[in-house]
Amino acid sequence: MTQATTDSCDVRRVHPDAVDAARAALAAREGDLDGARALFAALGDPTRLRLLAALQAGPLCTCDLAATLDVSESAVSHQLRGLRALRLVASDRDGRVVYHRLDDDHVAALLDVAAEHVAEGVVEGETRPADTALAPSA
Repeated sequence: MTQATTDSCDVRRVHPDAVDAARAALAAREGDLDGARALFAALGDPTRLRLLAALQAGPLCTCDLAATLDVSESAVSHQLRGLRALRLVASDRDGRVVYHRLDDDHVAALLDVAAEHVAEGVVEGETRPADTALAPSA
């Protein structure tokens, strides 16, 4: 299959107005971009991503998350600390049991949009399901 576009221009010409506008937009969003980088780094870890996906089904205690992901409770607790720091996961204690849930609807929306984007690539033949943990199951 021939690709219709490439990653570089055939003609080398800088558009100063477009560059200035892009630089201004980057400068205005620098703090947001730092936060987004941390967010995407967290989502880039397979265990954390699976943990968030499991919590989409509803709140789970630490023991249930460990059993679901087939990892140790210690590993789950370690991952949850980072996810709570990024406000991706919230935890509530009920006596001696701690239940974890997605912090808000934005987290579920991020996962849903990512899965939708991956599914589009799978349909169009651009991405193989094995390339991502978000690929829809057959």
